[in-house]
Amino acid sequence: MSDPVNLNKFRKAKAKAEKEQKAKENRAKFGRPKADRQLDKAQADKLSKLTEGHRLKDAPEGDG
Repeated sequence: MSDPVNLNKFRKAKAKAEKEQKAKENRAKFGRPKADRQLDKAQADKLSKLTEGHRLKDAPEGDG
């Protein structure tokens, strides 16, 4: 016969494992240095300005 299992301990261990997994995912997602985030923002802003600079001011009419 098998040993009895304490369901309370089992439930708490499962919750702890899930919490650790979520923490690991969050570290990968949000755990970036401030300098890296600022660099990405600066690059995105530069790209946005570049594309806006190449946009036509007055779009020609379709059948005009």
